[in-house]
Amino acid sequence: MRKSLTMASVAVLATSLAACSSTGGRKAVEEASNNAGHANTPTMTVALVTHSGPGDTFWDIVRKGAEDAAAKDNVKLEYTSDPDGSKQSNLVQQAVDKKVDGIALTLAKPDAMKGSVEAAKKAGIPVVALNGGLDDWKKMGVESYFGQDEKIAGEAAGDKLKSGGAKKVLCVIHEQGNVGHMDRCAGVKSKFAATENIYVNGTDMPSVQSAITSKLQQDKTIDAVLGLGGPYAMAATKSVKDASSDAKVYTFDTSNEVLGAIKAGTIQWAVDQQPYLQGYLAVDSLWLRKNNGNIVGGGEPVLTGPAFIDKSNVADVEKYAKSGRR
Repeated sequence: MRKSLTMASVAVLATSLAACSSTGGRKAVEEASNNAGHANTPTMTVALVTHSGPGDTFWDIVRKGAEDAAAKDNVKLEYTSDPDGSKQSNLVQQAVDKKVDGIALTLAKPDAMKGSVEAAKKAGIPVVALNGGLDDWKKMGVESYFGQDEKIAGEAAGDKLKSGGAKKVLCVIHEQGNVGHMDRCAGVKSKFAATENIYVNGTDMPSVQSAITSKLQQDKTIDAVLGLGGPYAMAATKSVKDASSDAKVYTFDTSNEVLGAIKAGTIQWAVDQQPYLQGYLAVDSLWLRKNNGNIVGGGEPVLTGPAFIDKSNVADVEKYAKSGRR
């Protein structure tokens, strides 16, 4: 991450120095200062295509990061999303047909995305991945990857649940076929054997709440519910209450609501993969690719997580969440 940000800073600095050397004097320095932090390169178009479903606040943060990078880099950002793999692939193909300058996409369902990624490569359009597809991006010929290792994140969550005294964990998968979600719960189970998965329809929040409530009523031994996204963890807090359960709620990913719940004690902690960085670095890397020939990561993933947010540090993060960036 430092490498990407450093290269971006160098590129901006080089632009400022070029302005000084071409005209000279204090006026040039003042003009460069006024333009600091904003690229004067020609406008380029970047398509950001994710597998976001409706109402998933996680993607608002990813998009905010992408928008901030686009504003800095003089990029026209075109954002589209669909949780269905084939439909997401069609959105990528549409971006290819428009002849955009770069594509940032998620590979949560890599098999469905292979054809459109190949079409982008044949068209000479640089492609970077974020958030989903850690095991697939390289073999698909994608240039860079920004996100966390979901298996490692799951293992870290499993260790933390174990050290916190949990006895049985319910891992709530809200999107079937999402390889990242499966990796998270598998990582938890590898460290905490008493882990059971439950599959819910993440596009129907009342049914998510109902399914978790029903499970907690059936199995009183469950004392930990682990959501894989903020909205689903918030639904789980209501399920715990509805089921008169003593289970504690934990989650992957954050939102304003989740941070407030951690502060209030209704959610114990969240695994933070810093989604703002994923969107920001993906767009910024495509700008660097076009304007300076840089490929970020050196063939390795640029990891943005995992980290944990709990009562001990939630106040430090909360002040940034108000701007939609955490």
